[in-house]
Amino acid sequence: MTASTAFLPGRRAFLRQGAFSLAPLALASLNHGVSASSGAMAPRSPMANGRAKAVIHLFMSGAPSQLDLFDYKPELARLQGKPLPPSVIGNQRYAFIRPEAGVLGPQFRFSKHGQSGAEISEVFPYLSQVADKLCIIRSMKTEQFNHAPAQMLMQTGFSQPGRPSIGSWALYGLGAEASDLPAYMVLSTGAGISGGAGLWSNGFMPGVYGGTRLRNQGDPILHLSNPPGIDRAAQRAALDLAEGLTRPILTAQADPETSTRLAAAEMAFRLQASAPELFDVSTESEATLKRYGCDPKKPSFARACLLARRMVERGVRFVTLFHEGWDAHSDVAGNLRNNARVTDQASAALVADLASRGMLDETLVVWGGEFGRTPMVETNPTLGRSQGRDHHPQAFTMWMAGGGIRPGVTIGRTDDLGFHVVERPVEVYDLQATILNQLGLDHTRLTFHHAGRDFRLTDVHGNVIREALA
Repeated sequence: MTASTAFLPGRRAFLRQGAFSLAPLALASLNHGVSASSGAMAPRSPMANGRAKAVIHLFMSGAPSQLDLFDYKPELARLQGKPLPPSVIGNQRYAFIRPEAGVLGPQFRFSKHGQSGAEISEVFPYLSQVADKLCIIRSMKTEQFNHAPAQMLMQTGFSQPGRPSIGSWALYGLGAEASDLPAYMVLSTGAGISGGAGLWSNGFMPGVYGGTRLRNQGDPILHLSNPPGIDRAAQRAALDLAEGLTRPILTAQADPETSTRLAAAEMAFRLQASAPELFDVSTESEATLKRYGCDPKKPSFARACLLARRMVERGVRFVTLFHEGWDAHSDVAGNLRNNARVTDQASAALVADLASRGMLDETLVVWGGEFGRTPMVETNPTLGRSQGRDHHPQAFTMWMAGGGIRPGVTIGRTDDLGFHVVERPVEVYDLQATILNQLGLDHTRLTFHHAGRDFRLTDVHGNVIREALA
């Protein structure tokens, strides 16, 4: 046995056990955060002439009440306290309310805004100011009734974990433009996320396509700061050593996950230089900070929205901002006031700021939750609940802005009780198809071969929402 062959098993074991421990910046959280430097993430031409280069998805986890925000139903006020006709409810069963539960009328006043005349609740005074830039879809529907499966469906096209997220599909189709930042970034505010990390997972795709989640406190990404005694030269030497040991195996085996780890370590090295500038929002003008309602020193939804704009400005392809806390089983009015106070100003500022910088045409902003809320009231003394609304998959509202989306329009309609969609139903798959379409990707042709068949984000479903296109 030669010395070289005797060394080989040890080298493999060394790599299996984590050679990148030699490089403090080869972060576990960045195993997916690879930039255009890696071949799998090299920028690619879109399939068609997409208007958007980037997406910012403001995901309102927990399901905002469309009936109190965007879909005004005066008939509900007239029927306050009375049960809905059985013919309306049909076979729908609810976890926390009985079919004969009384109607709960709109909790806030609505007004028409802008030249479009969009009807928006009084709890969204800032969003009302950009009404003419919004495409409001009142006829969304979903097949999922509970939070985690519905969030999974919205983000991955499937109700169970294991599929690639829509951000992963975007990276797979287009690659990355940023050279020193992860191309798919995830931020979160509020109480937590029911669907968990599967909402931004690469699923069965190579890890290079997964999202990178940022923390709200301390270093945005773990170990971004140097540990004591390690300088940049030492990091560079450790990375070069790890790459030198790994490259022959990568060449021989062509393992995509090995490539992902190499690229992730390089990304982490570059990110240490680029991240401090990105996250230092204090460099923004006082007028911009005031527009968002952002305190640069405090984590907040406003700061996350401002960071999202800074990310796409620097070439990040896909940003998802999760804001949890809209699950109003009790006191729906109080829930909406609180969440609107946190999110309204910054959501509107993001749209207006992108427009003022000439970025809105190439940035698609999407806002909404995983389903809607019932027209009937949820009151359960045993659970301490009153004046709430239960989950409602049959109808909910979302809005989009920019990225080639037609501004100042409202699409779809629900019945007088807000229970069923009666005009232009829009499935979750249709929304996904439209997002990909605006990026220049055909959802029927964007496929990934796995386990013997070709998968796509929308499976066998989905049609682009043509009425929403400019």
